[in-house]
Amino acid sequence: MIERAKIEESVREYIHGKDLFLVAVKVSSSNKITVLADTKEGITIDECAMLHHHIEKGLDRDFEDFELQVSSPGLDMPFGVIEQYYKNEGKKVSVVDNEGSKYTGTLKNVTKGGFDLEIEIKVKGKAKELKDVPFNFDQIKSTKIVLTIK
Repeated sequence: MIERAKIEESVREYIHGKDLFLVAVKVSSSNKITVLADTKEGITIDECAMLHHHIEKGLDRDFEDFELQVSSPGLDMPFGVIEQYYKNEGKKVSVVDNEGSKYTGTLKNVTKGGFDLEIEIKVKGKAKELKDVPFNFDQIKSTKIVLTIK
């Protein structure tokens, strides 16, 4: 079985000095390798293809067969790395905390330790108010982008 660490090392070697960041590497028991990468602006098909080629060069099909897929994380996938929080700052997200409570609001003030979520508070008889709710990353079970149709 191909080692995940070997694939991660190859990806990190390729992305060093580029705007790309690694989100996740998965290797199944049947050697299906999935690499999720992104950029702040969104990864292109060409960038995925170049990363795919780089990883494939470091593997030997004669020694061990594999299937390799390189793509961006899907919009429905929870954030996996802090770079995704930076990328989506200012956008509407859904946050589930460790207790299972769900919050929806605008992602703001991302730091290495956490972020703020600007949520609407409905007060009976008054206009909606905006409130910043702070979160530390260790309080979060998952964060996902909220898709809106315009």
